[in-house]
Amino acid sequence: MTTPSWLRRARRALLAAGTTALLVAGLLTGAVTASGAATQGPCDVYAAGGTPCVAAHSTTRALYGAYNGPLYQVRRASDGTLQDVRVLSAGGVADAAAQDSFCAGTTCTITRVYDQTGDGNTLVYQGTGGTGGADTAAVANTEALSVGGHKAYALYINPGNSYFAYSAAGGVPTGSAPEGEYMVTSGTHVNNGCCFDYGNTEIDHKADGNGAMDAINFGTECWFGGCTGTGPWVQADLENGLFSGGSKAWNPGQVSQTSRFVTAMLKNDGTTRLALKGADAQSGGLTQLYSGSLPSGWSPMHKQGAVILGSGGDCCQTNRNASAGTFYEGAMVKGYPSDATDTAVQANIAAAGYRTTIPFTPGAKVSLRATTTCCTGDYLRHDTSDDKVVIAPVTSASSATDKGSATWIVRAGLANSGCVSFESADTPGSYLRHYAFQLHLQPNAGTSQFAADATFCAQPGNGGTGYSLQSFNYPAKYVRHYRLAGYLASDGGADAWDNPSSWAQDTTWLAAAPWS
Repeated sequence: MTTPSWLRRARRALLAAGTTALLVAGLLTGAVTASGAATQGPCDVYAAGGTPCVAAHSTTRALYGAYNGPLYQVRRASDGTLQDVRVLSAGGVADAAAQDSFCAGTTCTITRVYDQTGDGNTLVYQGTGGTGGADTAAVANTEALSVGGHKAYALYINPGNSYFAYSAAGGVPTGSAPEGEYMVTSGTHVNNGCCFDYGNTEIDHKADGNGAMDAINFGTECWFGGCTGTGPWVQADLENGLFSGGSKAWNPGQVSQTSRFVTAMLKNDGTTRLALKGADAQSGGLTQLYSGSLPSGWSPMHKQGAVILGSGGDCCQTNRNASAGTFYEGAMVKGYPSDATDTAVQANIAAAGYRTTIPFTPGAKVSLRATTTCCTGDYLRHDTSDDKVVIAPVTSASSATDKGSATWIVRAGLANSGCVSFESADTPGSYLRHYAFQLHLQPNAGTSQFAADATFCAQPGNGGTGYSLQSFNYPAKYVRHYRLAGYLASDGGADAWDNPSSWAQDTTWLAAAPWS
């Protein structure tokens, strides 16, 4: 495949800049500018260290300072149309506003994540219409975040979503060739299903024996037993096992990575050495989780050079992915990166400015989508037959009445302007409020009691994504759906709707594009 002109220029610039050591030291200072463009990206850092990227993927930002192309592709459910989401500027962040405009009033999925190296290792979902298989594409707007002060979206993978790439000319290391990898993921959206991986995998979607994979694994799965702590952990999926260190025994140097944004790193020289590192992707340095020999029986490696994201290597032609996880960015490199390069990459990630974002701006419209497995197509809406607030399905084919009842106008909190209130979009002057801990839509009575009952403080989602709406006057209680009705509920209590079962997920909402 022909190397893009922007990448040729970037490589020439790096070669002209001086020695590897000086380049890595200089790239440590790379930061995000006010325009959202990074002076350098992680792949510039790796190239400066003599270990160039052979695959680079992100839904949030460019991984080269000169990259000015598409990050990912979305497909609109209403008409099946595809659109690329590009960076705002060279080296910058995703144009999330373009996705919002394209997907307004319907659902979008992420069908592919482009390889920014130009080597052709673009990830495509493993399902009908993608690479083939039993999985589906992930919903595109499940998690919004901020990168360098700009809105972006994560690739939020649930069980049944996964991605794969293979190009014979893609340059991904094979056999026992050395390789390094990193990804930015989340410590709050994980499970113990097999296997949330990013990295080198089999080309035939089969488990082809020890050493056929070399991928970062992130989750709470304890493959060989004996684990300590609750995870999630950065481990190595080397096929036929998830390794916390250099053997099947649990590595006592492992540390749970529970930050909202996590940097996970793996490097493997293919014959003798393996290293694992982890960090908070927002600040701080890397923790060395393991550095030592490869597991006995897995040396030398037998890598095949395909790329997996969100599943294990024997997925997903005849089965479905069982894992959950979040992917923001990641890259694979040729060679064994130095510790100085790893440090510089982590500094670049921290400087990118990953932040959660609370998208409840007064005056904006929003629809609130449930996140519990049973009800991901349901939205918080008022019942048109009475004043109760419930959850119910809304789709692009729904009536204008149904869409209007599921749309809210964000207002500054009636009792506290630091929080929010929700005015009905189709019933002006009426607000979401609780009364006897059940949710109602009622006209603003103008009293202090009404104001307090109609004010909610947005918090990071109790379920690990999205947002939870905390009651202003009952701060231990949150907006919850229970048996399809809306309540104000605590995590355990006297009322039936305080049932702790699935409370965290039932109190977690996605701020979706408004239906009307």
